[in-house]
Amino acid sequence: MGLFSKKSAAPQTQSQDEIDLAAEQKVTFRAVFLGVVASVGGFMFGYVSGQISGFFDMEDFGRRFGNYQDADGWVFSAYRQGAIVALLPAGALLGSLVAGRIADTLGRRIAISSSALFSCIGTIIEIASTTHWAQFAVGRLITGIGIGALSVVVPMYQSESAPAILRGILVSCYQLFITLGIWTAEMINYGTHDLSNSASWRIPNGISFLWALVLGGGILFLPESPRYAYRVGREDEARNTIARLAGLEPSARSVNMQIDEIRMKLEEEKAGADTKWYEIFGPALLRRTLIGIILQSGQQLTGANFFFYYGTTIFKATGLSDSYVTQIILGSVNAGCTVAGLWVVKNVGRRKALIGGALWMTMCFLVYSFVGRFVLDPVNPASTPQAGNVLIVFSCFFIVAFATTWGPLVWAVVAELYPARYRAPAMALATASNWLWNFLMSLFTRPITDSIGYFYGLVFAGCCLALAAFVWLFVIESKDRTLEEIETMYNQKVSPRHSNHWHAEVPSGPRDAEEKPEVHSGSATTSSHGEV
Repeated sequence: MGLFSKKSAAPQTQSQDEIDLAAEQKVTFRAVFLGVVASVGGFMFGYVSGQISGFFDMEDFGRRFGNYQDADGWVFSAYRQGAIVALLPAGALLGSLVAGRIADTLGRRIAISSSALFSCIGTIIEIASTTHWAQFAVGRLITGIGIGALSVVVPMYQSESAPAILRGILVSCYQLFITLGIWTAEMINYGTHDLSNSASWRIPNGISFLWALVLGGGILFLPESPRYAYRVGREDEARNTIARLAGLEPSARSVNMQIDEIRMKLEEEKAGADTKWYEIFGPALLRRTLIGIILQSGQQLTGANFFFYYGTTIFKATGLSDSYVTQIILGSVNAGCTVAGLWVVKNVGRRKALIGGALWMTMCFLVYSFVGRFVLDPVNPASTPQAGNVLIVFSCFFIVAFATTWGPLVWAVVAELYPARYRAPAMALATASNWLWNFLMSLFTRPITDSIGYFYGLVFAGCCLALAAFVWLFVIESKDRTLEEIETMYNQKVSPRHSNHWHAEVPSGPRDAEEKPEVHSGSATTSSHGEV
């Protein structure tokens, strides 16, 4: 069978039991609160990413860490600016690679708390910097380690804890909070950039402590992931957590069924040999491992950061020269549309949204590249205001597409991909690929754009088109399904194109809310297709 074989299981008819059990779950305050608190990890990432671009235009920051030129004043070379920006995703790459082991060893909650507080060490180093730019860059590297670990463990914790009817929205809140963090950093930068002393950049930097303390302390008041709790032998805790988050009694049918599904998957795992992290590259999981890597890499290769990088130039073409206002406009569109993206996550299938969003972004980049290259005056952009207006409109169109589809949905889809015993290392590898491309684009975007200008957008147009085809061929529809159902779909090699019509058979077990779950014993069952 080929690596991305599309051998299809026959679609099954949805049973009345499945419909009743899905309707039994409720949207509860506990579940929403859990998702919001954990998503502060995304806010931290967005905040530290959004603030740095504003620092380079601050007088005191330039005087301390830049180079003076008679014609331009305090400036940063391409190398120095690239290093300062890129060391955050470089640290995040390292943090994401070790996060899986930490989460499996300490538990999801403690891993989140310790990662959030660890990032404070980097913030201290940054604020303590006086005249050596390398010290500030090393501080961003250390901050990035904590941020990278959070980018793995937070979506993992949310996906393992949230009821199926809310999982997509809650995991996607991570991306929403990234955009809110960016927007908040831009607003604070706007308020402090006119200060002539170090308060202009140290105040925005110091506020990072607040977000780390909110997450690091707040997560300790939330329950542990029920799937992690069950795996370490705390079945009663797992049952009670599932029930409370879904607004049900611990003996409810939906709770019984989820516990049965978790137990059955765990028994299947125990029936096999001891697992090793490198087994995610084995024949049973290589397909899913590559899907996660490609989706997370694709989130960067859509070119979203390219638009934010060129935002100042675009808006200058229409006479708006204040770079801080430019950042606020783009950040506001991004944050507002990500809120709309939560509706897309809840009401539109994963496949339709990802494919439609990728095609939309392809169109935006084609217009952007050709107008920027052939219509916009490169010497005096203000002399071609019509071209500038087109670039503004289509940059905003792109942000709408990204913020409602590939921004929030990639985190949700990747968090649903893997079996429980491999979820930590597989998610760590997928997220590391996102950080790797983030690092490469931060480091090399400026030299590339200096060479080919707006034609750089054609590279991203090609990537978006390829990503649309990839999702159509290889990504299954997982909206409103439990993690165990998604695992079964991959085990049965359900065709992605038919996956929307697949429905699981309701396992036998307690039928009434008052009935206690049976204790099952015996050997584990395995898929007829041989994949566990």
